[in-house]
Amino acid sequence: MARETAGAEAAGPGAAGPPERLLEALDPEQREVASTLLGPVCVLAGAGTGKTRAITHRIAYGVRTGTYSPTAVLAVTFTTRAAGEMRARLRQLGAPGVQARTFHSAALRQLTYFLPKVTRRRPPRLVEHKAPLVAQAAARLGFEVDRAAIRDLAAEIEWAKVQLWTAEDYQAGAEKAGRGQVAGHDAVGVARLMGVYERILAEAEAMDFEDVLLATCGLLEDYPQVADQVRGQYRHFVVDEYQDVSPVQQRLLDLWLGGRREVCVVGDPNQTIYSFAGASARPLLDFPRHYPGAPVIRLVRDYRSTPEVVSLANRTLGFGAAARPGGPAVALVRDGIGGDALVSRAVGAGARAGVELVAQLPSGPPVLWGRFADDVQEAEGVVREIRRLVAGGVRPADVAILFRTNGQSEPFETALDDARVAYQVRGGQRFFTRQEVRQAVALLRSEARVQAASGQGATVLERVHDALGAAGWRSEPPAERGATRDKWESLDALERLARELIAGGATTLRQVVDVIVERAAQDHAPEPSGVTLASLHAAKGLEWEAVFLAGLSDGLLPISLATSPAEVAEERRLLYVGV
Repeated sequence: MARETAGAEAAGPGAAGPPERLLEALDPEQREVASTLLGPVCVLAGAGTGKTRAITHRIAYGVRTGTYSPTAVLAVTFTTRAAGEMRARLRQLGAPGVQARTFHSAALRQLTYFLPKVTRRRPPRLVEHKAPLVAQAAARLGFEVDRAAIRDLAAEIEWAKVQLWTAEDYQAGAEKAGRGQVAGHDAVGVARLMGVYERILAEAEAMDFEDVLLATCGLLEDYPQVADQVRGQYRHFVVDEYQDVSPVQQRLLDLWLGGRREVCVVGDPNQTIYSFAGASARPLLDFPRHYPGAPVIRLVRDYRSTPEVVSLANRTLGFGAAARPGGPAVALVRDGIGGDALVSRAVGAGARAGVELVAQLPSGPPVLWGRFADDVQEAEGVVREIRRLVAGGVRPADVAILFRTNGQSEPFETALDDARVAYQVRGGQRFFTRQEVRQAVALLRSEARVQAASGQGATVLERVHDALGAAGWRSEPPAERGATRDKWESLDALERLARELIAGGATTLRQVVDVIVERAAQDHAPEPSGVTLASLHAAKGLEWEAVFLAGLSDGLLPISLATSPAEVAEERRLLYVGV
């Protein structure tokens, strides 16, 4: 479904010809990105404008022309799936050997390799979840906390660490930043909690994800010989989604560069929606000031959406593009605010950083607006429209219902269940890290060993069903919702993936398991079989043929907690991302 490219991915054949063939399939702005190989470069890339295409062609063109050595390039992005996709595209473009990693992956690799060499000790054990340690710290301090409080305190610790704050820095920094109380605790209490949390980590000889970045920064700062080796290895850097960079990630990038200027950053300030986690578009917006004379290239041609959706997106940001007919998305709004009235409220004063999109697709059906009296009627109205779309040939998997908070999903789940429409709830936990998925993969591995030892017997699909059945999978979805339904959805997604692999030519369970393990390493989750329910944050970077933006009413979007102009502006960007 991805349509961010100008036509099909046609550069594969170009990998076998002269380097200039790589540029032929690009639009003029993409071609400028791909052919500007040296010095600092800033790319402002609007949604759906082919940024990944442009930067992978830039890297491949640099390698094919001999400007870059493939092993001297480090492409950095924010998700393992995006990094995996980038590596796959680079291989297709004739540039294998280029490293494409997340900040955390690249940092952990360097920390694991260099720390034992200079300190004679291994890196601490990596802790994936803070909650148990935060709970221990709270108990030591006598804080009364529930699950919600632990979650909020863990998030505040993450935020503080990516700001490069220690427990000693927290109180002054939090008061200056106006952070307010967290789970009923003032800055003094949170600082105390941070200090105890860090001691618990040290006692366990462990580190959390933020520590990976902090420790790598410390390694490069304290050991010049390590910094020299890293800088000798990597001479050219590309940073995707640069609007989401945090202070600690920016510090790490600066240390990798070591004062050099060979960096290309790509981002869209209008898609900055993770400020609560420490992300900031400021480095992107300030790039021309830090690198005077650096070219700023704007990708504005949107290949993803019809003119109507693009027009709505532009008006959401205050660009004021005139409406044109068409658009595959369906936007539903309730409580009597609709159409341009809603957009006007979302825009407010307007913050027009970034680019105004120019639609490249033909017109489609118009964007629709609906008004409903309450949550239940809204959910029923959305599901009626989904049934109409499905009856017209749209796959349920090509439909999404997006909302501001996870707590808004329940009435939609009920309405979809009543209408017997399959669905999945997309949460914050990555697919292959879910407990039921890890257990199922372990059972599949065991079953594969049995098949290899016994040879003949049950078919591959029957063995898949045996293994998944032991994990709790059944052919029919459970009547219950919530955790029971979520577990079944995960296992059913694995069953569908296995079925696809067998249909594609896998003749043994070992082959099926090997592909699943590879996809787990790349965080490449199976596609859903039904309608996707997701928060706007969880949906960023994903695409569907038909999208319902639900709950567009004051208090939900913008959320009631957004009171300052900066917070309301972020809510506007969140709506833009949804559109």
